Amino acid sequence: MTTHTKRTRSERIEVRATPQDRELIDRAVAALDTDLTSFVIESLTVAAQRVLADRALFALDPAACAAWDEINSRPSRDVAGLRELMDRPSPFVDG
Repeated sequence: MTTHTKRTRSERIEVRATPQDRELIDRAVAALDTDLTSFVIESLTVAAQRVLADRALFALDPAACAAWDEINSRPSRDVAGLRELMDRPSPFVDG
């Protein structure tokens, strides 16, 4: 027997959609026989996990891992112009 833990939804997310987008979403909700909130939360959660996956998980097979380790154990190179570029003030911070 499987038990499910009910999660309390207390945060509100509001979005605007075109009539065409809303109609498409409503059709998908009906096709899955679910409710709009569950559909949206599941879809957004999966999308967020995909976006963040390459920032949180880096999986390599053993051969690729060995190659990665070899590359990262090499001494750094002197790239022409890079030091000057890195020494310039950032345009993204007040300074």
